[in-house]
Amino acid sequence: MEICSVCSLPNDLCVCQTLAREEQKITIKVVKRRFGKLATLVEGFDEKTIDLKDLNKKLKTKLACGGTSKNGSIELQGNHAERVKTELIKLGFNENSII
Repeated sequence: MEICSVCSLPNDLCVCQTLAREEQKITIKVVKRRFGKLATLVEGFDEKTIDLKDLNKKLKTKLACGGTSKNGSIELQGNHAERVKTELIKLGFNENSII
């Protein structure tokens, strides 16, 4: 059984990611890329406490789009601003901290 290094609880009982999700200040914006394509940029994640690759994978699957995660932000292809907000709330992020 593995133990979390932060909260000293077993990994299946660990609450670190849940607490970290509630404290994030996340901004969602739509930017225009090359050739007039739109992209949704989700920024403000703390890479140390949140698994960005896993979150990116979940968002891409739910929204049926492509995208990438780099430098503490997630970039999704297309305009998904409203849907990203609802999905982040479902994943446990605080609704008031999402701009």
